[in-house]
Amino acid sequence: MTRDFFKYQAQTSKYPLAVEISHAEGSYIYSTDGQKHLDFVAGVSACTLGHKHPRVIKAIKDQVDKYAHVMVYGEYIQKPAVDFCKLLATNLPPTLNKTYLVNSGTEAVEGALKLAKRVTGRNQIISCVNAYHGNTQGSMSVLGNEERKGAFRPLLPGVDFITFNNEEDIQRITTSTAGIILETIQGSAGFITPQNDFLKKIKKRCEEVGALMILDEIQPGFGRTGRLFGFQKFGVVPDILVMGKGMASGMPVGAFTANEEYMDLLSHDPKCGHITTFGGNPIIAAASLATLQELLETDLMEQIERKEQLFRSYLQHPLITSIQGTGLMLAPMLPTDDITNQAILKCKERGLILFWLMFEGRAIRITPPLTITEEEIKEGCGILIDVLNEIQNKIN
Repeated sequence: MTRDFFKYQAQTSKYPLAVEISHAEGSYIYSTDGQKHLDFVAGVSACTLGHKHPRVIKAIKDQVDKYAHVMVYGEYIQKPAVDFCKLLATNLPPTLNKTYLVNSGTEAVEGALKLAKRVTGRNQIISCVNAYHGNTQGSMSVLGNEERKGAFRPLLPGVDFITFNNEEDIQRITTSTAGIILETIQGSAGFITPQNDFLKKIKKRCEEVGALMILDEIQPGFGRTGRLFGFQKFGVVPDILVMGKGMASGMPVGAFTANEEYMDLLSHDPKCGHITTFGGNPIIAAASLATLQELLETDLMEQIERKEQLFRSYLQHPLITSIQGTGLMLAPMLPTDDITNQAILKCKERGLILFWLMFEGRAIRITPPLTITEEEIKEGCGILIDVLNEIQNKIN
Protein backbone atom coordinates (compact mmCIF):
# COMPACT_ATOMS: atom_id res chain seq x y z
CA MET A 1 0.00 0.00 0.00
CA THR A 2 2.82 2.44 0.82
CA ARG A 3 4.35 1.97 -2.63
CA ASP A 4 0.99 2.61 -4.33
CA PHE A 5 0.42 5.67 -2.13
CA PHE A 6 3.57 7.32 -3.43
CA LYS A 7 3.11 6.09 -7.01
CA TYR A 8 -0.55 6.93 -7.65
CA GLN A 9 -1.59 9.61 -5.16
CA ALA A 10 -0.25 13.15 -5.54
CA GLN A 11 1.68 14.35 -2.51
CA THR A 12 1.67 17.68 -0.69
CA SER A 13 5.27 17.36 0.50
CA LYS A 14 8.33 15.25 -0.19
CA TYR A 15 8.18 13.58 3.21
CA PRO A 16 4.60 12.74 4.28
CA LEU A 17 4.18 10.87 7.56
CA ALA A 18 2.73 7.93 5.57
CA VAL A 19 0.97 6.17 8.44
CA GLU A 20 -1.32 3.53 6.95
CA ILE A 21 -4.68 3.77 8.70
CA SER A 22 -6.76 0.81 9.80
CA HIS A 23 -9.52 2.56 11.77
CA ALA A 24 -10.16 5.39 14.21
CA GLU A 25 -12.41 5.89 17.21
CA GLY A 26 -12.69 8.53 19.89
CA SER A 27 -9.28 10.18 20.45
CA TYR A 28 -7.30 7.36 18.82
CA ILE A 29 -6.20 6.43 15.31
CA TYR A 30 -5.06 2.86 14.66
CA SER A 31 -2.53 1.95 11.98
CA THR A 32 -2.39 -1.30 10.05
CA ASP A 33 0.75 -2.34 11.94
CA GLY A 34 -1.35 -2.54 15.09
CA GLN A 35 -0.12 0.68 16.70
CA LYS A 36 -2.50 2.92 18.64
CA HIS A 37 -2.00 6.67 18.12
CA LEU A 38 -3.38 9.26 20.54
CA ASP A 39 -4.62 12.10 18.34
CA PHE A 40 -3.62 15.60 19.50
CA VAL A 41 -4.33 17.08 16.04
CA ALA A 42 -7.89 16.00 15.10
CA GLY A 43 -7.27 16.08 11.36
CA VAL A 44 -5.88 19.62 11.71
CA SER A 45 -8.79 20.96 13.80
CA ALA A 46 -11.40 19.15 11.68
CA CYS A 47 -12.57 16.25 13.86
CA THR A 48 -14.41 18.32 16.46
CA LEU A 49 -16.13 15.36 18.13
CA GLY A 50 -13.28 12.93 17.63
CA HIS A 51 -13.40 9.88 15.41
CA LYS A 52 -16.53 7.82 14.74
CA HIS A 53 -18.74 9.89 17.03
CA PRO A 54 -22.04 7.98 17.42
CA ARG A 55 -24.31 10.98 16.82
CA VAL A 56 -22.49 12.01 13.65
CA ILE A 57 -22.27 8.46 12.31
CA LYS A 58 -25.99 7.91 12.89
CA ALA A 59 -26.88 11.19 11.15
CA ILE A 60 -24.79 10.23 8.12
CA LYS A 61 -26.23 6.71 7.89
CA ASP A 62 -29.81 7.89 8.32
CA GLN A 63 -29.38 10.45 5.54
CA VAL A 64 -27.69 8.01 3.16
CA ASP A 65 -30.78 5.83 3.42
CA LYS A 66 -33.00 8.74 2.30
CA TYR A 67 -31.10 10.51 -0.49
CA ALA A 68 -27.66 11.86 -1.32
CA HIS A 69 -26.92 14.46 -4.01
CA VAL A 70 -30.03 15.45 -5.97
CA MET A 71 -29.42 18.95 -7.38
CA VAL A 72 -26.90 21.79 -7.48
CA TYR A 73 -26.88 24.06 -4.44
CA GLY A 74 -29.76 26.40 -3.79
CA GLU A 75 -32.47 24.86 -5.99
CA TYR A 76 -34.12 22.08 -4.00
CA ILE A 77 -35.25 22.25 -0.37
CA GLN A 78 -33.21 19.68 1.55
CA LYS A 79 -34.06 19.37 5.23
CA PRO A 80 -30.57 18.76 6.70
CA ALA A 81 -29.18 21.91 5.07
CA VAL A 82 -32.17 24.08 6.03
CA ASP A 83 -32.15 22.78 9.61
CA PHE A 84 -28.42 23.43 9.97
CA CYS A 85 -28.61 26.99 8.63
CA LYS A 86 -31.59 27.78 10.88
CA LEU A 87 -29.94 26.38 14.03
CA LEU A 88 -26.74 28.23 13.20
CA ALA A 89 -28.59 31.53 12.75
CA THR A 90 -30.38 31.17 16.08
CA ASN A 91 -27.03 30.84 17.82
CA LEU A 92 -25.27 33.75 16.10
CA PRO A 93 -25.71 37.52 16.49
CA PRO A 94 -28.82 38.80 14.65
CA THR A 95 -26.81 40.31 11.77
CA LEU A 96 -25.37 36.90 10.88
CA ASN A 97 -28.57 35.26 9.77
CA LYS A 98 -28.14 33.73 6.31
CA THR A 99 -25.62 31.07 5.32
CA TYR A 100 -24.23 29.82 2.04
CA LEU A 101 -23.01 26.21 2.27
CA VAL A 102 -19.96 25.20 0.25
CA ASN A 103 -17.42 22.37 0.09
CA SER A 104 -14.39 23.66 1.97
CA GLY A 105 -12.91 26.52 3.93
CA THR A 106 -11.04 27.88 0.95
CA GLU A 107 -14.24 28.00 -1.12
CA ALA A 108 -15.94 29.80 1.75
CA VAL A 109 -13.15 32.39 1.65
CA GLU A 110 -13.62 32.77 -2.10
CA GLY A 111 -17.33 33.40 -1.59
CA ALA A 112 -16.69 35.91 1.20
CA LEU A 113 -14.23 37.91 -0.89
CA LYS A 114 -16.67 38.02 -3.79
CA LEU A 115 -19.47 39.09 -1.47
CA ALA A 116 -17.41 41.95 0.00
CA LYS A 117 -16.76 43.28 -3.50
CA ARG A 118 -20.39 42.86 -4.51
CA VAL A 119 -21.71 44.67 -1.43
CA THR A 120 -19.32 47.61 -1.55
CA GLY A 121 -18.63 47.98 -5.26
CA ARG A 122 -14.94 48.26 -4.35
CA ASN A 123 -12.05 46.00 -5.25
CA GLN A 124 -9.31 46.41 -2.63
CA ILE A 125 -8.93 43.56 -0.14
CA ILE A 126 -6.70 43.78 2.93
CA SER A 127 -5.23 40.75 4.67
CA CYS A 128 -2.45 40.15 7.20
CA VAL A 129 1.18 39.17 7.05
CA ASN A 130 1.50 35.42 7.66
CA ALA A 131 -2.24 34.93 7.19
CA TYR A 132 -3.45 31.63 5.81
CA HIS A 133 -6.90 31.39 4.23
CA GLY A 134 -6.60 28.45 1.84
CA ASN A 135 -4.93 27.47 -1.42
CA THR A 136 -7.23 28.33 -4.30
CA GLN A 137 -6.23 31.35 -6.38
CA GLY A 138 -8.35 33.91 -4.55
CA SER A 139 -7.54 32.52 -1.11
CA MET A 140 -3.87 32.35 -1.99
CA SER A 141 -4.01 36.00 -3.04
CA VAL A 142 -4.78 36.92 0.60
CA LEU A 143 -2.20 34.46 1.95
CA GLY A 144 0.42 36.55 3.73
CA ASN A 145 3.58 34.63 2.86
CA GLU A 146 5.32 35.21 -0.45
CA GLU A 147 7.39 32.03 -0.30
CA ARG A 148 4.18 29.99 -0.41
CA LYS A 149 2.58 31.80 -3.34
CA GLY A 150 5.35 33.26 -5.48
CA ALA A 151 5.44 30.26 -7.81
CA PHE A 152 1.74 30.71 -8.66
CA ARG A 153 1.62 34.38 -9.62
CA PRO A 154 -0.08 36.31 -11.09
CA LEU A 155 -2.79 36.24 -8.44
CA LEU A 156 -5.62 38.67 -7.67
CA PRO A 157 -4.63 42.34 -7.90
CA GLY A 158 -5.63 44.92 -5.33
CA VAL A 159 -4.57 43.02 -2.22
CA ASP A 160 -2.67 44.81 0.56
CA PHE A 161 -1.26 43.44 3.81
CA ILE A 162 -1.09 44.74 7.36
CA THR A 163 0.45 43.19 10.46
CA PHE A 164 -1.83 41.42 12.91
CA ASN A 165 -2.10 43.34 16.21
CA ASN A 166 -0.35 46.42 14.73
CA GLU A 167 -2.75 49.26 15.51
CA GLU A 168 -0.93 51.78 13.31
CA ASP A 169 -1.78 49.66 10.27
CA ILE A 170 -5.51 50.01 10.90
CA GLN A 171 -5.54 53.39 9.13
CA ARG A 172 -4.64 51.62 5.90
CA ILE A 173 -8.27 50.52 5.72
CA THR A 174 -9.80 53.28 3.59
CA THR A 175 -12.80 54.19 1.45
CA SER A 176 -11.16 52.13 -1.33
CA THR A 177 -11.30 48.97 0.77
CA ALA A 178 -14.01 46.40 0.03
CA GLY A 179 -13.11 44.25 2.98
CA ILE A 180 -10.43 43.16 5.38
CA ILE A 181 -10.07 39.45 6.03
CA LEU A 182 -8.51 38.26 9.25
CA GLU A 183 -8.23 35.00 11.11
CA THR A 184 -9.77 35.55 14.51
CA ILE A 185 -6.73 33.67 15.81
CA GLN A 186 -3.82 33.56 13.37
CA GLY A 187 -3.28 29.85 12.83
CA SER A 188 -0.27 29.15 10.62
CA ALA A 189 1.55 32.12 12.12
CA GLY A 190 1.66 30.45 15.54
CA PHE A 191 -1.85 30.59 17.08
CA ILE A 192 -1.55 34.32 17.69
CA THR A 193 -4.50 35.81 19.56
CA PRO A 194 -5.72 39.41 19.11
CA GLN A 195 -4.40 41.85 21.69
CA ASN A 196 -5.55 45.21 23.08
CA ASP A 197 -8.99 45.04 21.41
CA PHE A 198 -7.39 44.78 17.98
CA LEU A 199 -10.46 43.21 16.37
CA LYS A 200 -12.79 45.81 17.89
CA LYS A 201 -10.60 48.58 16.50
CA ILE A 202 -10.59 46.95 13.06
CA LYS A 203 -14.40 46.77 13.10
CA LYS A 204 -14.69 50.41 14.17
CA ARG A 205 -12.45 51.50 11.30
CA CYS A 206 -14.45 49.40 8.83
CA GLU A 207 -17.65 51.12 9.96
CA GLU A 208 -16.02 54.53 9.54
CA VAL A 209 -15.01 53.91 5.91
CA GLY A 210 -17.75 51.54 4.75
CA ALA A 211 -15.56 48.45 4.44
CA LEU A 212 -16.62 44.96 5.51
CA MET A 213 -14.90 42.90 8.19
CA ILE A 214 -14.49 39.25 7.25
CA LEU A 215 -13.47 36.89 10.04
CA ASP A 216 -12.00 33.52 9.12
CA GLU A 217 -13.14 31.07 11.81
CA ILE A 218 -12.17 27.97 9.86
CA GLN A 219 -9.92 26.78 12.69
CA PRO A 220 -11.27 28.34 15.91
CA GLY A 221 -14.93 27.85 15.02
CA PHE A 222 -17.29 25.22 16.41
CA GLY A 223 -16.27 25.21 20.02
CA ARG A 224 -12.50 25.05 19.84
CA THR A 225 -12.02 28.19 21.93
CA GLY A 226 -14.76 27.35 24.42
CA ARG A 227 -17.28 29.49 22.56
CA LEU A 228 -19.16 28.47 19.43
CA PHE A 229 -16.97 30.92 17.48
CA GLY A 230 -13.77 32.60 18.52
CA PHE A 231 -15.01 36.13 17.81
CA GLN A 232 -17.47 35.73 20.70
CA LYS A 233 -14.49 35.81 23.08
CA PHE A 234 -13.28 39.13 21.73
CA GLY A 235 -16.43 41.25 21.77
CA VAL A 236 -16.77 41.84 18.05
CA VAL A 237 -19.22 40.76 15.34
CA PRO A 238 -17.93 40.43 11.76
CA ASP A 239 -19.89 41.47 8.68
CA ILE A 240 -19.06 38.15 7.05
CA LEU A 241 -18.21 34.97 8.95
CA VAL A 242 -16.22 32.19 7.28
CA MET A 243 -16.20 28.64 8.62
CA GLY A 244 -15.15 25.10 7.71
CA LYS A 245 -12.91 22.34 9.16
CA GLY A 246 -14.62 21.31 12.43
CA MET A 247 -18.10 22.18 11.18
CA ALA A 248 -18.97 18.59 10.19
CA SER A 249 -16.66 16.55 12.44
CA GLY A 250 -14.31 15.40 9.71
CA MET A 251 -16.51 15.65 6.62
CA PRO A 252 -15.52 18.07 3.79
CA VAL A 253 -17.43 21.31 4.29
CA GLY A 254 -17.34 25.10 4.44
CA ALA A 255 -19.75 28.01 4.70
CA PHE A 256 -19.95 31.77 4.89
CA THR A 257 -22.60 33.75 6.74
CA ALA A 258 -23.71 37.38 6.60
CA ASN A 259 -26.96 39.32 6.84
CA GLU A 260 -29.82 38.50 4.51
CA GLU A 261 -29.53 41.75 2.55
CA TYR A 262 -25.92 41.06 1.66
CA MET A 263 -26.33 37.37 0.90
CA ASP A 264 -29.26 37.96 -1.42
CA LEU A 265 -27.00 40.01 -3.68
CA LEU A 266 -25.41 36.75 -4.85
CA SER A 267 -28.71 35.73 -6.48
CA HIS A 268 -28.91 38.51 -9.09
CA ASP A 269 -26.90 40.95 -11.24
CA PRO A 270 -25.52 38.47 -12.17
CA LYS A 271 -27.62 35.52 -11.12
CA CYS A 272 -25.58 32.67 -9.69
CA GLY A 273 -23.10 35.16 -8.24
CA HIS A 274 -21.67 32.18 -6.46
CA ILE A 275 -22.57 28.65 -7.46
CA THR A 276 -21.46 25.22 -6.30
CA THR A 277 -22.55 21.74 -7.31
CA PHE A 278 -22.01 19.88 -4.06
CA GLY A 279 -22.36 22.67 -1.47
CA GLY A 280 -25.12 21.84 0.99
CA ASN A 281 -24.80 18.14 0.21
CA PRO A 282 -27.42 16.49 2.44
CA ILE A 283 -25.05 13.93 3.94
CA ILE A 284 -22.49 16.60 4.83
CA ALA A 285 -25.25 18.88 6.11
CA ALA A 286 -26.56 16.06 8.32
CA ALA A 287 -23.08 15.65 9.83
CA SER A 288 -22.85 19.43 10.32
CA LEU A 289 -26.24 19.54 12.03
CA ALA A 290 -25.35 16.63 14.33
CA THR A 291 -22.08 18.32 15.27
CA LEU A 292 -23.76 21.64 16.04
CA GLN A 293 -26.50 19.95 18.05
CA GLU A 294 -23.96 18.03 20.11
CA LEU A 295 -22.04 21.21 20.89
CA LEU A 296 -25.17 23.10 21.89
CA GLU A 297 -26.87 20.33 23.87
CA THR A 298 -23.91 19.13 25.94
CA ASP A 299 -21.33 20.79 28.18
CA LEU A 300 -18.42 20.14 25.78
CA MET A 301 -17.72 23.84 25.24
CA GLU A 302 -17.88 24.49 28.98
CA GLN A 303 -15.12 21.90 29.46
CA ILE A 304 -12.66 23.64 27.15
CA GLU A 305 -11.22 26.10 29.68
CA ARG A 306 -10.51 23.29 32.14
CA LYS A 307 -8.88 21.19 29.43
CA GLU A 308 -6.74 24.13 28.30
CA GLN A 309 -5.51 24.61 31.85
CA LEU A 310 -4.62 20.91 32.08
CA PHE A 311 -2.50 21.19 28.93
CA ARG A 312 -0.77 24.26 30.30
CA SER A 313 -0.10 22.65 33.67
CA TYR A 314 1.20 19.36 32.24
CA LEU A 315 3.35 21.00 29.55
CA GLN A 316 5.90 22.60 31.86
CA HIS A 317 9.42 22.02 30.55
CA PRO A 318 12.63 24.06 30.09
CA LEU A 319 12.43 23.58 26.31
CA ILE A 320 8.88 24.97 26.15
CA THR A 321 9.42 28.73 26.01
CA SER A 322 5.70 29.60 25.90
CA ILE A 323 2.31 28.18 24.93
CA GLN A 324 0.44 30.34 22.43
CA GLY A 325 -3.25 30.19 21.56
CA THR A 326 -6.40 29.64 23.55
CA GLY A 327 -8.85 26.85 24.32
CA LEU A 328 -7.92 23.65 22.49
CA MET A 329 -6.00 25.58 19.86
CA LEU A 330 -2.58 25.58 21.51
CA ALA A 331 0.99 25.90 20.26
CA PRO A 332 3.86 25.06 22.63
CA MET A 333 6.89 26.96 21.38
CA LEU A 334 10.31 25.30 21.36
CA PRO A 335 13.71 27.03 20.94
CA THR A 336 14.40 25.98 17.33
CA ASP A 337 12.75 24.44 14.28
CA ASP A 338 15.05 21.42 14.59
CA ILE A 339 13.99 20.67 18.16
CA THR A 340 10.34 20.94 17.10
CA ASN A 341 10.92 18.51 14.21
CA GLN A 342 12.61 16.03 16.54
CA ALA A 343 9.84 16.28 19.11
CA ILE A 344 7.00 15.74 16.62
CA LEU A 345 8.69 12.79 14.90
CA LYS A 346 9.77 11.11 18.15
CA CYS A 347 6.26 11.48 19.56
CA LYS A 348 4.90 9.83 16.40
CA GLU A 349 7.10 6.81 17.16
CA ARG A 350 5.68 6.71 20.72
CA GLY A 351 2.07 6.80 19.55
CA LEU A 352 1.27 10.50 19.95
CA ILE A 353 0.13 12.49 16.92
CA LEU A 354 1.37 16.10 16.84
CA PHE A 355 1.88 18.35 13.82
CA TRP A 356 3.54 21.50 12.54
CA LEU A 357 2.29 25.02 11.85
CA MET A 358 2.94 26.35 8.37
CA PHE A 359 4.77 29.63 9.03
CA GLU A 360 6.16 29.13 12.55
CA GLY A 361 8.68 26.32 12.62
CA ARG A 362 9.20 26.40 16.39
CA ALA A 363 5.56 25.64 17.17
CA ILE A 364 3.92 22.30 17.89
CA ARG A 365 0.26 22.08 16.89
CA ILE A 366 -2.05 20.82 19.62
CA THR A 367 -5.66 20.79 18.42
CA PRO A 368 -7.21 17.59 19.80
CA PRO A 369 -10.84 16.54 19.52
CA LEU A 370 -12.99 18.56 21.92
CA THR A 371 -14.10 15.21 23.34
CA ILE A 372 -10.61 14.35 24.57
CA THR A 373 -10.64 13.21 28.19
CA GLU A 374 -8.54 14.55 31.05
CA GLU A 375 -6.76 11.18 31.29
CA GLU A 376 -5.91 11.29 27.58
CA ILE A 377 -4.55 14.83 27.96
CA LYS A 378 -2.31 13.63 30.79
CA GLU A 379 -1.19 10.59 28.78
CA GLY A 380 -0.25 12.59 25.68
CA CYS A 381 1.46 15.39 27.57
CA GLY A 382 3.48 12.76 29.45
CA ILE A 383 4.74 11.35 26.16
CA LEU A 384 5.73 14.81 24.92
CA ILE A 385 7.53 15.67 28.18
CA ASP A 386 9.45 12.37 28.08
CA VAL A 387 10.53 13.11 24.51
CA LEU A 388 11.61 16.65 25.44
CA ASN A 389 13.64 15.23 28.34
CA GLU A 390 15.48 12.95 25.90
CA ILE A 391 16.16 15.83 23.52
CA GLN A 392 17.38 18.05 26.35
CA ASN A 393 19.73 15.34 27.64
CA LYS A 394 21.29 15.06 24.18
CA ILE A 395 21.70 18.84 23.98
CA ASN A 396 23.40 18.90 27.37
